[in-house]
Amino acid sequence: MNEQSSLTVLIAEDGATDRLLLARIVREQGHSVITAENGAQAVALFAELRPQLVLLDALMPVMDGFEAARQIKLMAGQALVPIIFLTSLSEEQALVRCLEAGGDDFLPKPYRPVILAAKIKAMDRLRRLQATVLEQRDELARHHGHLLNEQRVAKAVFDQVTHSGCLNAPNIRYLQSPYALFNGDLLLAAFTPTGEMHVLLGDFTGHGLPAAVGAMPLAEVFYGMTAKGYGLAETLREMNAKLKRILPVDMFCCAMMLSLSFERRLAEVWNGGMPDGYLLPAAGGEPQALVSRHLPLGVLAPERFDEHPEVVSLALGDRLFLLSDGVVDTCDQDEQLFGVERLRQVFARNRAPQHLFEDVLQALEDFRGQSRDDVSMLEISVVEPQTLAPPPLVYSDSGQSSPLDWSLSFEFRAQTLKRFNPLPYLLQVLQEIHGLRPQSGALHSVLNELYTNALEHGVLALDSALKRDAQGFAAYYQERSRRLQALQEGYIRLHLQVEPVAGGGRLVIEIEDSGSGFDVGTVLARPVLEQRLCGRGLSLIRRLSRHAEWADGGRRARVEFAWVALA
Repeated sequence: MNEQSSLTVLIAEDGATDRLLLARIVREQGHSVITAENGAQAVALFAELRPQLVLLDALMPVMDGFEAARQIKLMAGQALVPIIFLTSLSEEQALVRCLEAGGDDFLPKPYRPVILAAKIKAMDRLRRLQATVLEQRDELARHHGHLLNEQRVAKAVFDQVTHSGCLNAPNIRYLQSPYALFNGDLLLAAFTPTGEMHVLLGDFTGHGLPAAVGAMPLAEVFYGMTAKGYGLAETLREMNAKLKRILPVDMFCCAMMLSLSFERRLAEVWNGGMPDGYLLPAAGGEPQALVSRHLPLGVLAPERFDEHPEVVSLALGDRLFLLSDGVVDTCDQDEQLFGVERLRQVFARNRAPQHLFEDVLQALEDFRGQSRDDVSMLEISVVEPQTLAPPPLVYSDSGQSSPLDWSLSFEFRAQTLKRFNPLPYLLQVLQEIHGLRPQSGALHSVLNELYTNALEHGVLALDSALKRDAQGFAAYYQERSRRLQALQEGYIRLHLQVEPVAGGGRLVIEIEDSGSGFDVGTVLARPVLEQRLCGRGLSLIRRLSRHAEWADGGRRARVEFAWVALA
């Protein structure tokens, strides 16, 4: 017998002759032997020397084998220390008592060396098997602990990235209930530099960590492009291209993205594979479904992707309600789905719009269903824009190296105007000027209005009067897209000049387009209410800048910003 199979065996037998005989037989088999004369001595030796196998006489003085077996098993804990009872008992009840006391086998007297050797080998195999199982269990527990710790760290990073926007805005309510530790549903919201709100509710295929893998790059694109001032269409194009590039072919992201302008009371809506969202009018009436008209993100190649949104008008107090399919796919014990009809019934019964979110939650609870997927719900209220306070931009540099005396000029021609938005790039350059940073929101809004007017009303010759209602607004942007794609000539020239002045600095923006111009006085004379959907840009530019003027029949604009140097 090799050294690995050698055991330390405790023999507890009150008969000296039998004890010596057993010790000789066991030693001849290659094992070490410890002997005890009674149960109490056996328990003490076991506690001190921890043998791997015990041969235990059932009937002994001081402490019988039954009590000794119980105490030895208790000390052994989860480790298997086989106990073979040595007994002359033959009654069935006595043998059962040996096993109930913790015995693993028994050996009748007189002892036969061959049978004893076989039983010791069998018990050793069980002991080793138990030790292997315990070792593997402990290894699995260690790996599980490492995995849980890694998942906790990953989830903390995931939550910080995906919830770093404006989900805490006072007009937003949301619920996310993940099916697994990681949520396959993605909920993002952020303000643009001009004060609009971008919102995205996404649902990756599957759930748990694999479904959350795409959330990080998607959130990075969403927040990065929103902060730089890119619009809904450009952000969608970039998100689709990135997911198409990095995700496996069987994975994609159903998504609904909104661009909400609370000042213009308009929403751009893009739904790619998500359940219907709903616009719930404050005045009551039938909810307007925001249906899916596109394929999910990450399915189509960039050249085939359609980023064009639907445009809907909003009124103060309206509510937008978005949900993932985990809500309507919740099923009860009879495999009945909660479904769209039950959700619409909740909408119909609601008499207090401020309690709609609770009504939906209560209906799901009353349904007593079991979720099969991640559950997400989002409610956005249409409020006055001044009630929302976009967080200030945070910069990583001190601004002490700001360029203070420079100018640059661009001319964007037809082929560039079709596919390139220069504003985020220009605004990023201007944000290097430390003194302009406190006015970043106003600067974004003004530059956006100047460029939009030059492109749409100048180069494309679109009539802003079309935007007097939501239907006209949708028609306006359809016509904008058509004219932009057909554009063969035209230009926008833009000149930026930064110069130091006493106590601070000045930025001059000059923009010129190839259009036929417009009557500036007529537009500025329109009533304020008419300017909500159209014609508001000129008044906004004058209000937010230090000085604004138009020349050459409206084809050329000049706007100034100024700042005071910090002490």
